[in-house]
Amino acid sequence: MKPLLLISSIVLAACSLNAQKANPTALLKEEVIKNLDGAYNGYKTTALKIWGFAEVGYKEVKSSALLQETLQNNGFTIEAGVAEMPTAFIASYGSGKPVIAVLAEYDALPGLSQNASAEKTPVAGVTSGHGCGHHLFGTASIAAGIEIKKLLEAKKLTGTVRVYGCPAEEGGSGKVYLVRAGLFNDVDVAVHWHPGDDNAITMTSALANTSAKFRFTGLSAHASASPERGRSALDGVEAMDNMANMMREHVPQETRMHYVITQGGKAPNVVPDFAEVFYYVRHPKKDQVASIFERLVKTANGAAMGTETKVDYEIIGGTHDLLINKTLAEAMQKNLQKVGGVKYTSEEIAFAQKLQASFTFKAPEIASSEKVTPLAATVDASGGSTDVGDVSYAVPTVGLSAATWVPGTPAHSWQAVACGGTEIGTKGMMVAAKTMALTAIDLFTDAALINKAKEEFKTAKGDYQYKPLLGNRKPALNYRD
Repeated sequence: MKPLLLISSIVLAACSLNAQKANPTALLKEEVIKNLDGAYNGYKTTALKIWGFAEVGYKEVKSSALLQETLQNNGFTIEAGVAEMPTAFIASYGSGKPVIAVLAEYDALPGLSQNASAEKTPVAGVTSGHGCGHHLFGTASIAAGIEIKKLLEAKKLTGTVRVYGCPAEEGGSGKVYLVRAGLFNDVDVAVHWHPGDDNAITMTSALANTSAKFRFTGLSAHASASPERGRSALDGVEAMDNMANMMREHVPQETRMHYVITQGGKAPNVVPDFAEVFYYVRHPKKDQVASIFERLVKTANGAAMGTETKVDYEIIGGTHDLLINKTLAEAMQKNLQKVGGVKYTSEEIAFAQKLQASFTFKAPEIASSEKVTPLAATVDASGGSTDVGDVSYAVPTVGLSAATWVPGTPAHSWQAVACGGTEIGTKGMMVAAKTMALTAIDLFTDAALINKAKEEFKTAKGDYQYKPLLGNRKPALNYRD
């Protein structure tokens, strides 16, 4: 029997070697996974630095600089300050086709200061936090880009990889300006991801969105001694809000309108001569957003007339819905399944249990972070908006969610900030980095995949000629002020 066993072993080894030779793409993917596993601690350090910076939209000076420095140190050519955005950049390596773009984000959210704790504990002296995990987003994207660069440098792939540094996704519409400037015109496919509480390929669209700040001006007066001399700008804001709230009954049911009064006066005994309200209007269809926003402007003008104040408005942002490319989604799904989900240590399970106890709803099982969600058969609606939508109208685009948060964690919450400061976040980040890099390998090695994705893109876009919903305004660099 021993000679037979020896022969069997030799045959199996030969078959395995032949299989590897017949599928060089598989070897490249194994190489990338191994490299990223070895680089885990370095990328964790980068992500946690950006988590600590917690810089809001268009103010991500240190975050952007760190990502650029890392890419430059790894051989990329950097073009900084693109599309009139000081914290935007494009990092490139290689030449010729295909051109594969990897999107990177790194802005934080105001009002979400939080330690890496399962209890709500803001960081002293800090007012913002990464409640959407963009510190992980940007780091995973540069990690994927660097791995592809290594393969291009070694002549194992041919083409161009670009990492797009995209500031101010949270309401600042950074990618819209990149698209408007034509910076995706020669790109073949764009790859992205987003932190979340599951591992799944993005098969949900996004709500188109227009946001604006409405500014009312009136006349100051003593609110008690001579109120008749005053004209309250805050009255104008409140009258507009009342009319907008009544309008909700008479808009399509998928519409979402929300606002916050950003300035309303300084003292109760002074009639405020200035007040400001910040509005978002969302709907699955971009033409409906434009129509509803026009009606919102009418409520502002009516409020100003009725309160004898004046009003003007500034459009802050505007994003398209998201075109889903099923061809690319199916390819990315295979790679996500190969990479797998996130397994917690016993300490992380205890952290997750404590964090879930703070939820006001029943959370999914903690072990769901280890699973990969099957690819959805159809495209679902979404409750959120993203400027990736504009990219998806310029070039075939594909993305995923990775489990960087304890299952059930809401986005834009202190719990999400807390998870992002732990290894729960960085483990999920590396799932995304691997999945994007492996998908990019498929795109570099399979021209037919790109061609099929482009045909689907043309069909989905139809004869629509892209027009940014924010018009021709310059980037709203101070929208967080």
